[in-house]
Amino acid sequence: MNRIIVLAAAIVVVVSASFTYVGIERGQNRLIVSTTTSLYDTKLLDGLSESYFALCNIKLDFISAGTGIALEHARRGDADVVIVHAPATENKFLAEDVVGARKIIAYNFFAIVGQKDDPVGIQDMEPLEALQKIAFTETTWVSRGDNSGTHTKEKLLWKEVGISTEDQVWYLESGTGMGQTLTISSERRAYTLADTGTYLKYRVENLIDLEILVDQGKELLNVYSVMAVNPEINPNVKFSEAVKFIEFLVSEDGQDLIGNFGRAQYGSPLFYPAVHILEGNTKPEISGMIRDYAFLEGTECPPKKRLGQEHLYP
Repeated sequence: MNRIIVLAAAIVVVVSASFTYVGIERGQNRLIVSTTTSLYDTKLLDGLSESYFALCNIKLDFISAGTGIALEHARRGDADVVIVHAPATENKFLAEDVVGARKIIAYNFFAIVGQKDDPVGIQDMEPLEALQKIAFTETTWVSRGDNSGTHTKEKLLWKEVGISTEDQVWYLESGTGMGQTLTISSERRAYTLADTGTYLKYRVENLIDLEILVDQGKELLNVYSVMAVNPEINPNVKFSEAVKFIEFLVSEDGQDLIGNFGRAQYGSPLFYPAVHILEGNTKPEISGMIRDYAFLEGTECPPKKRLGQEHLYP
């Protein structure tokens, strides 16, 4: 399979709130969060860090990677808490007791993006129909190819349309995060799947020349969850501090920060808070989509995987 070798797929970006941190050490007032590149690229983590430090005097140190690698950090005990967006992968790590106390905190939508002139003519198509047309015309598609939440979603979509991308000359893997994949897609005049948060940031800052062509359909739902690393598996983790951070993310303050992030700069929020929607069913259509896509065994966290934190589940 063709690969664009821009950055080694194994590279993991280690960052702090200022994104200049070059090493992570556990300390009394520090919490290590393993998280996705989409949250890093959009800089939502900056806002979370600043607010949480002001509230709790706890510094958040971030390890940014695709969902699969982020959860492997949890398995190794390199992080205290994880924020990811791939329910099927999350379920695997919950089943292995690597993590627990899962809470759904936010959602947005993936989008199929490409050049404004849209050479294949997929604009406003249904997502699966658009992918079929791209494949049948053998038009260049750039995949993250990094086992991230976005890559996992993309693979599910190709599976749904019954198309194998293996050894296809039109299918390229970047092996990089969302921002770099968007940049490559723009340079190669290709199509790709992107989370709308990262796309909007790169588009508004004129870093890419791509337009959203398909962004409707439940198939494109993107749901973010936070989980604490299980201290029974990794006794060195800061479990009580991780729970406090989860409590912050699901609180009014945390949800407001998520819902307002990017609104002033980009004209719309990059992420939508999910807690009230799920608890109060204020948006039944969205709530139903989240439940169908991201609930595990009929709930955001099966009772036996809640690590004793029942207060998180009203």
